[in-house]
Amino acid sequence: MIEHPIKQSKAIYWASGIVSVCGIIFEVLFGAAGSYLLGDGVKQYTLTISLFLTGMGIGASISEKVTKNLILSFVWIEYLIGIIAGFSTFLLFGVSAFLSDGMDGFFLYFITLVVGALTGVELPILIRKANEIGVTVKKSTARVLFSDYAGGLIGGLLFVYLLRPEFGLVKTAFLVAIINVGVALWILVYFKREIRTFKRHFVAGIVIFLLLIVGVLFGEETAFTFEQKLYRDPIIYTEQTDYQQIILTKEQGDLRLFLDGQLQFSSSDEYRYHEALVHPAMATAERKENILILGGGDGLALRELQKYDEVKSMTLVDLDPKVVEIGKTNRDVVTLNEHSYEDARVQVINQDAFQFLKNKQTFYDVILVDLPDPNNESLNKLYTLEFYQLLRNHLTPGGSIMIQATSPTFATEVYWSINQTVQAANLHTENLHVDVPSFGDWGFVLAKREAVKLEEADITVETKFLTKEVLSGLTTFGKDIDKEILDEKGNPVPLETNTLTRPTIIEKYEKAWKSY
Repeated sequence: MIEHPIKQSKAIYWASGIVSVCGIIFEVLFGAAGSYLLGDGVKQYTLTISLFLTGMGIGASISEKVTKNLILSFVWIEYLIGIIAGFSTFLLFGVSAFLSDGMDGFFLYFITLVVGALTGVELPILIRKANEIGVTVKKSTARVLFSDYAGGLIGGLLFVYLLRPEFGLVKTAFLVAIINVGVALWILVYFKREIRTFKRHFVAGIVIFLLLIVGVLFGEETAFTFEQKLYRDPIIYTEQTDYQQIILTKEQGDLRLFLDGQLQFSSSDEYRYHEALVHPAMATAERKENILILGGGDGLALRELQKYDEVKSMTLVDLDPKVVEIGKTNRDVVTLNEHSYEDARVQVINQDAFQFLKNKQTFYDVILVDLPDPNNESLNKLYTLEFYQLLRNHLTPGGSIMIQATSPTFATEVYWSINQTVQAANLHTENLHVDVPSFGDWGFVLAKREAVKLEEADITVETKFLTKEVLSGLTTFGKDIDKEILDEKGNPVPLETNTLTRPTIIEKYEKAWKSY
């Protein structure tokens, strides 16, 4: 008889630890889902974590009214978490596919608040139950909170290193929800002598448990059909890597690559982009022997570089090895990049571009910066003064740098802010933009230690689009997208230098692209 309360209290501590693991997983899962579908990872993680914690506070307040039937209350809270959180990411993809813009954000934030509130009710109930069975309030509170906090660490590690990379967002939600419901059923059985209507609640739990198993088996496949509606063409390849969601689509010969929902190229017109990225820099560089490409894992910039016999080495630095693997092995991509990775001059390094430049001492004749747009904090650092200073310090005298710099038409202030930041690194710049039908008007910044003399440049290799005459025309900007940016009152808007400590362009970028 003496051991009975001790065993019950241990069961409660174990339950609190396990459900806290589930809670932290759902918390970071919602942040990851928001980052993927809505962009700006820092913003989404900040909002979801804040809403989740706010929900927990609301739930803790509500828990004051739960003073009877503590075990049943806990069981049904877990059932509700299982249903709501389990189907959360599955339904989020459906909302994104079928409802109007903005509804996916509202749905995500609402679900985050609700699940946070339910999670906030859990611990006070378990503490009261531990106290009810004979453990002092001081000990029950301390032990349940210890189980909760320790479980939180385990949950975070599980999500980062196992669940997200192995199971993805949809299946992870269902799997974790199964654990919530499993804990509820275990506690229900353990305390069944206290519950008169045990069978009714047990059957309800089994039904929810089986429903979640169906979600594990078929939810991801169904969500894939939802995701397909987010893209114009049929998806032929999709993978969630440690760094991003990779999607390839293809329709009537048009192959498209998307990273985290952002178009990287369309095979119908990518040559316009890559010829503008590569050949002006090569044409203005005094030497063309040692080339560095930051990004460009698809191998399309390599294809253009291999037209130059003078090139002796091409170092490609791309953070995500899966993108490079696609560039090397995917039949459609390999055909498009003309087997560029088979060139013996190519060396691939899978590393963050910023860290690579910090740790490397090599100088390069031409540096091509083919990185995704600065739509979050991790990408923003690759558009900062500090990064461009690193580029300058790795450039040989007479060398050239070409930076893709988003659209001067759709994000005018962002484009010219990037140019301003490059100039702040003591580099001379020339501005170019090219019409890429799948992208729209797209901008580049050509930079050198010396004055840029683009009028003396010539295109000496075979191209589909770019000629010497076309190149000179790429430097002309219309009045509506020229460097002088005016506010609503017609006053000039001062351009700011983007730095690590003051990332000014993320908010500008998000605001500029909101309408497109």
